[in-house]
Order: sequence, then structure tokens, then C-alpha cells
Amino acid sequence: MIGPALFYLIVSLICAVFLFFVPEHPILGQNQSLNSTAIGNQSNPSVVEPSLSDSSLRIEEVAKVFDFPTSLAFLGKDDIILLQKDSGNVIRLLDGNVSHQLLHTDVSFRDERGLLGLAVMGDERTDAKNTFIFLYYTHCPKVSGQAQTSQNCGNYVYRYNLDLNNNTLINPKLILSLPALPGPSHNGGKLLMDKDNLFVTIGDLQPTAFDKNQKDFDTKAQNIMNGTNPDGRAGILRVTRDGKPVGNGILGHNYPLSIYYAYGIKNSFGIAIDPLSNNLWDTENGPQFGDEINLVKPGFNSGWEKVQGIWKLNQTRDKEVVYDPSDNQVGLVDFDGKGNYSSPKFVWDKTVAPTALAFLNSSKLGKQYQNDILVGSVKNGIIYHFKLSSDRTSLLLSGDLSDLVFNKKDDPTPITFGKNFGIITDLKVSPYDGYLYVVSGMKGDKGIIYRIVPKF
Repeated sequence: MIGPALFYLIVSLICAVFLFFVPEHPILGQNQSLNSTAIGNQSNPSVVEPSLSDSSLRIEEVAKVFDFPTSLAFLGKDDIILLQKDSGNVIRLLDGNVSHQLLHTDVSFRDERGLLGLAVMGDERTDAKNTFIFLYYTHCPKVSGQAQTSQNCGNYVYRYNLDLNNNTLINPKLILSLPALPGPSHNGGKLLMDKDNLFVTIGDLQPTAFDKNQKDFDTKAQNIMNGTNPDGRAGILRVTRDGKPVGNGILGHNYPLSIYYAYGIKNSFGIAIDPLSNNLWDTENGPQFGDEINLVKPGFNSGWEKVQGIWKLNQTRDKEVVYDPSDNQVGLVDFDGKGNYSSPKFVWDKTVAPTALAFLNSSKLGKQYQNDILVGSVKNGIIYHFKLSSDRTSLLLSGDLSDLVFNKKDDPTPITFGKNFGIITDLKVSPYDGYLYVVSGMKGDKGIIYRIVPKF
């Protein structure tokens, strides 16, 4: 099975931020059959176009030809902010066209590094001075005129004000300075703003393939009992709009442990808050197995590097046996009882690289989807669809999937909303029109924003 680092070399860095976990991900654009329900260039039989399982819905192209878009946010109806991973450009789209470049920042874009996360707080129409734009990116400054080096790399979260009069981001304020070593993988980078606070995902920054020489970067946040104190990696962090801990902290009072909302996370590219329960959910990528969907309560421990999916891991982070959560035989770190391991709500045995997660908090696509979970992925560009239990703490699944584990033999049809969307880097429901927006990112001129709407 091809490891993620080797996979990047094979495709010559065609994809950087979301391809790392998929050893068998097909190179998009090769000769495959054209779906009859697809949109776009149907004259080119080498292009596999996206399609939906529900014939009452259709796909629209909102905008295209972007250099690997990663995150999207809405300023108004047909008014979008979009990030481009490798260029470091923050652009504004009006009616599907590039209106302005709001900001350019110097980013390191090797592998999964780059301009990754975006969140908006406030109402730019009524109070522009208090409209904040948060960005997450990797920066590796040049040293003594030399090329960028990994030794001085960091992941940073900055807060800006949006100046609509001049179409620019101003007043940069450093909110978080986070590690990026050893890298260049597992930077996470998704941002989520609730009413008052900012959530930040960051992975363990380790190579997916086990490397015994990376022990210098083992911390207690990765469930290494004799590891160093957490340094900001391998978790979901929560801070105020000014980058301060919320209250006294969940796992401890000392910084940076005080900003951890969850830990033991290998890497996450999807977080969202359930509009009905206010619970946080995430997606997590395994190595070559054990992708997860999780309900993330405060102090949640996802188990990495000792547990992934439903399996206890050995010392080289490979499957050993099915893990029994009632018997902590692996010695998970619990920070004096303040952290708690919880089993995933869904597991893919063979990795699909789940990415963005969204709650469809709209009835515009039909009440049968309202407040359900949608999860994007890299492998086959599938959007997965899950209904929740009445108490909103588990997924409603039946048949082969009732064991909450998707095995190779299982039929994906019952949970497939759409497919062939390329590398899905973001899913968002617009608060202005209630439709689902899908960001498909590929290096070069392949980036596209799709919108899912009713057919009639």
C-alpha cells in the first residue's frame, strides 16, 4: 500500500493538502466513464463530472479556475471569500467572478502546508469595524536570503478587519502561534467561529508513515505518557477572538494546555456545530485505515497515537486488536481525569480521507436532508450523508453499516449524497440562500465551486 509521502511524489505534488491519506486515490482527470447526469464539459470523455444520488437536485458551477481553493465563507448573497492554498491569496468573488484580491500573504505550500483556514465573525454590512476575518496559514520565513527552511516554520492564526471600502484586509493581529514541525504533513487548519469563540484544528504534524526518528515531537497530546507537555499540536483548540483561553481551560490552566478543547487527534479537516444540539463534530483522518467521524465534547480524547478507528495500535502505529474502551489497556493520557476518550461515531476501515463536515441547516434541498450531516472526502470525491438519532449523539445507520464501520465489502450507496467532486476541501451552507456549496480543490486551474440546488 502506497504511503502518503510517496503518493505525493508520484503525483508530483499535483494535490497537496488533502491527498496525503489516500494510498489508492485515483488521479483525477484520467480516462473514466462519463456520468450521464453530470454537468459541464460532457464533450470530453476523459473528464469525470460530479453527480448526485437524488434526481430532484442538480449541480451548478458558481466559479472555477482557481489555484487549489481550500476554504470559503460568505459575505452576502453571491458574495464569497475564498482562500487559495499555494498562492496565499485571499480573494473576493461577486456573482461568481473575482472582484478583488483582499490579501496576499507569504505562505509555505509544500505538501499540506499553505493558506488553509478561514472564519468570519460579525456583520460587515452594519459594523465593518468589528467584522473579523480569521486566517490560518503556514509560514516559513527566509533566513539570510536563503530558501525557505523547515527549521523556522510555524502555523499561525491571524485576525484581520475587513475594509470593504478598499476591498482589503487590515489591522493584522496574531492570535495563535502554533508548531509546524516536523511537517510538512498534518497541519489541519480548519477554523470555526461560534458566537464568541474560535475553534482551530491542528494535526500531529508527523509523517503518516511511522518514523522512529520523530520521537522529539511526541507529546502528551498524542497520548504519549512519557512525552513532553502539549505544545498546540494534535487537537482542536478553542480561544477567544483575541486568542486567549476560554475561562480557566478544560484540561489545565497552563498555556497552551489551557486552549485545548480536544486532543489525541491525528489530523482533522472538518468541524461543525450541530444547529440543534450545539455539539461539536469533526472528521479525522487515519493513516491507511481508521478514518473517523466524532462527536467532540469538551475534553474529548480521540485516542491517537494509541487508538485509531476501532483498533488498538502497536508501537509502530499499525492495527493490533480491536480496542475495548472499558479497559484502558493502552494507557491513554487523561490529564488528571479532565480528558475522556470516546469511541468514534463512524469509522472507515479503508481510508477515504474525509475532509469537510457540514450540517445542512436549511430546508432548501428538501426537509429529508434538513440538519443532517454531510461529509466530503478525497477518494472518489464523495459527499457522504448521515442522519442523526433523536438525541443527536449518534448516526442512524442500518444493514451492513449498523456496526458503524464501513468495510471494503459494504455498499456505499445508502450514505452517498454525491460523487466525483474531486478533492473536496470545503462544504458550506449559505445563510443567504440556504443552498449547499462545495469547494473542489486541485493544483493549477482545476479549482471549482459548485452549488447544489433543487432541480425544479
